[in-house]
Amino acid sequence: MHIIESFQNYLSIEKNYSPHTVKAYVRDVKDFESFIQNEELAKDLIDVTRERLGRHYLSHLDFNNYAKKSIARKISSLRVFYAYVMDQKLIDKNIFETLEGPKIPKKLPTILHTEEIDLIFKSIDKFKPLGHRNHVILDLLFSCGLRASELCSMKLKDIMLEQEQILIHGKGSKDRYVPLHKTLINDLKHYLTYIRPILLSKGPNASIDEVFINHLGTKLTVRGLQHILKAIIEKSGETYRIHPHMLRHAFATVLLDHGADLRVVQELLGHEHLKSTQIYTHVSTESMKEKYRKASPRMVKKND
Repeated sequence: MHIIESFQNYLSIEKNYSPHTVKAYVRDVKDFESFIQNEELAKDLIDVTRERLGRHYLSHLDFNNYAKKSIARKISSLRVFYAYVMDQKLIDKNIFETLEGPKIPKKLPTILHTEEIDLIFKSIDKFKPLGHRNHVILDLLFSCGLRASELCSMKLKDIMLEQEQILIHGKGSKDRYVPLHKTLINDLKHYLTYIRPILLSKGPNASIDEVFINHLGTKLTVRGLQHILKAIIEKSGETYRIHPHMLRHAFATVLLDHGADLRVVQELLGHEHLKSTQIYTHVSTESMKEKYRKASPRMVKKND
């Protein structure tokens, strides 16, 4: 089996990465393979042993005006690839292990304020079947910090209303339990008992395991979820675009603003590494500064 194919299987089966992520890794490795062969720097990927070759590739990417973010991703992909090749005992040195890619300035995530979220909730008519479903979806995204894919793939057996929690199957087969508040529990009960059967009756299959059903009676997709959020925003009268991750960002920031421990937030979000969660401490700090600027009597401009 070719080493790239073997690496692809490793990412898909052992690491359980998404098809999109696997495709990106493989594409980056193949791009590097084309580079070393076109430049006649090595006969194949296993023949890459000189550190200067990695620096040469970095210069090549920079010279061809690749974005810093793209360069950093390619170097990261190759670092993972050659770590795998080392584990297979095919090489004894990973030249990308210590190669530093370009520094990417961290961009703080866009956060919805509590007042904005309240306005969105109030714009939904819960007395209509789709309105009630949409309200539950919005509450799960905001109150539980779910990813769009996690919400759409949620199964009936994952909901544990008696235990007041749900089981979430996150990235890389990383499961976690997320607590539910009382109002959300009651809304979920109503949805599962009355609304979901109505939606299912419109489709060809009444035995769908997924919790959320679209208006056609089939399981809700991530694209469908995005359309739902867009429609909610338009109806609320707001002019900004909203995507599921913005509600996940808001969830994390609200918790930190109210004193939650960073590692608790990490667990609730399903982050493998704490550094992925730490970005929200910066957002929370900025939020705190803004509140201070508005509330501090020394910061308020007085009329002469």
